[in-house]
Amino acid sequence: MTSSHPALREALDHGLRSERAYHDTCRTALVAMVDGAAEQVVTGEDVSASGADAEVLGYQLRSRAKALRGLPEGPLFFGRLDFRADDRAHGGQHYHVGRLRITEDPVAPPLVVDWRAPVSRAFYQASAHDPQGVAVRRRFGWAPGSRGDSADLTGLEDEHLGEGERESGPGDIVAREIERPRVGPMRDIAATIQPEQDDLIRGDLAQSVCVQGAPGTGKTAVGLHRAAYLLYTHPQRIRRSGLLILGPNRTFLSYIAEVLPSLGETGVRQSTLQEEIGRGPVTGTDSGPAAAVKHDARMAEVLRRALYARVSADGVGALAVPDGSYHWRVSAGELAGIIADVRAEQLPYAVGRERVRARIVHSIRARAERRAGTVPNAWVRGIERRRALGAYVDAVWPKVRPEEVVAELLTDAGVLARAADGLLDPAEQEALRCARPPRSYRSARWSAADLVLLDEVAGLIEHPEGYGHIVVDEAQDLSPMECRAIARRASFGSLTVLGDLAQGTTPWAARRWDVALRHLGVPDAAVVPLTTGFRVPAAVVGLANRLLDRLDVDVPAARSLRRDGELRLRYADDVLAATVTAVQEALAQDGSVGVVAADADAPRVREALAAAGIGTSGPEELGARVTVVPASVVKGLEYDHVVAVEPAAVVEAEERGLHRLYVVLTRAVSRLDVVHGRPLPF
Repeated sequence: MTSSHPALREALDHGLRSERAYHDTCRTALVAMVDGAAEQVVTGEDVSASGADAEVLGYQLRSRAKALRGLPEGPLFFGRLDFRADDRAHGGQHYHVGRLRITEDPVAPPLVVDWRAPVSRAFYQASAHDPQGVAVRRRFGWAPGSRGDSADLTGLEDEHLGEGERESGPGDIVAREIERPRVGPMRDIAATIQPEQDDLIRGDLAQSVCVQGAPGTGKTAVGLHRAAYLLYTHPQRIRRSGLLILGPNRTFLSYIAEVLPSLGETGVRQSTLQEEIGRGPVTGTDSGPAAAVKHDARMAEVLRRALYARVSADGVGALAVPDGSYHWRVSAGELAGIIADVRAEQLPYAVGRERVRARIVHSIRARAERRAGTVPNAWVRGIERRRALGAYVDAVWPKVRPEEVVAELLTDAGVLARAADGLLDPAEQEALRCARPPRSYRSARWSAADLVLLDEVAGLIEHPEGYGHIVVDEAQDLSPMECRAIARRASFGSLTVLGDLAQGTTPWAARRWDVALRHLGVPDAAVVPLTTGFRVPAAVVGLANRLLDRLDVDVPAARSLRRDGELRLRYADDVLAATVTAVQEALAQDGSVGVVAADADAPRVREALAAAGIGTSGPEELGARVTVVPASVVKGLEYDHVVAVEPAAVVEAEERGLHRLYVVLTRAVSRLDVVHGRPLPF
């Protein structure tokens, strides 16, 4: 709402004064809420609860107080909805929408409604075509506080819906927020969520969904805001069953770490898959062929065979279980039948082992009761503890550790040949075998791929603890075996799968979502494309789209709503000198600068910049003005200005180098410089 007309200018000034005063009221109320939450924690033990109830209440109070104290400084609302007088649900009401519900009195209408509340949905979904009862949607523009305040209200923008206004794209305030330079971690997008993003965020908890998101479409933000929405909508269910955010590496997780706390949600586990597996550090390495076979879905059956090859009644005769001076005898044939029946039930290995014990005891008990009537439970427990029974179960269904199974498989050619028969050819089996076998599984040096194999066996032995919902980012890079590890942890929950097939850079990256979703255990999950970019300028998206035809995936081309931004292709005989020049020019403008080069070239780039007096940091140091990033770790990160150094070297560095280059080019959210001394591969 801007105008040079005096009357309109006065109306705008009056509106700003009124909203600033309202924001002051909200700030005072929030301070009281924080103080009240802290006071409740101090006095919480006086409530009329005891035992576990008191412990749960204390935890809830402490969590609430921590969440309120941890909220970052910033505006307390970003929008307002004024409903029409004739709207049946909210006639004549107006609501300020923010990241957190703020109230002066728990029983009074809130001063600010949470962006996740049902009434707030109209803020994101209402349009001139479908106003949803909204007369006016107001957006607020904010700037950092000039007097030590958290934020200054600098502008407002009203949309009058249902009054014949034409549909339009994002307004000036939304555009400025999207395009605002950023240094440091990812911010939330609660103020700028678009309708198609909102549909995904508010999806049903029971339904798994896969978001095929082109660069700059906000797929990661959608996943994080979906997590916040589920925590708000299903607090007890989610906190009881757990919610997990899975990212590709620690750098990426550090980058997104502040989004959920900024939305008032703390204590959510954010982890890599390797950390979630939790079977120790990576101390070994694999050749390319070995890693490829270990990540292949066929390994699941190879490992199952290797584990259950230990289960056998062959060579073990009848069982005699002492009972005082008498011995209960179970024939070899009956025992073989028990083992066969339990195996057919496809139980977890450890459960099957105990089921065999229970079935043998049940057989003995039935005979005893036929002879003498009902036997006491103490007698049954005594039979269960007989040494002869334990020795028999150990012989036919032995206890085993995942490390024993995998180590034997990778070191014993005979064991591997039997387990891989009809699944892996001789060359693949040879690739799997350890060149220098360890003395025992305890001294084995496990690679990253080995940890996934260990987790597969551990899951065959006993189901891991699961989560009610898992958000999986950069899912296109997961191997089938890694997908299975995630599926085991979501067997009773649901998934939000985020990725872009065009950005798949691992040798085993998914080419099709239906295959990946099958391995993730959610074959019926809907695949929803996001193709409209809000962060990456059109010129950059257009350049990246030129690569799509050369990638071995079928994804729709991206488009961008941003017509600003800058793209420059710089040919130079001295690439390092041209890189320094490009960075110096970038520093003349606001925002972060990411210098991305092939991994082998990154040290030389850093040295050239240092020689020119330009300080740099690594990607793990968030908030730096200039960051030198090896191409292999840039995925998921973004910078206002990207300097892409020698694209041909990025392409040559790995098997899926064109996909890696696609990632590199789409990290820029304002300006992109491509510095090259060799022909461009696009």
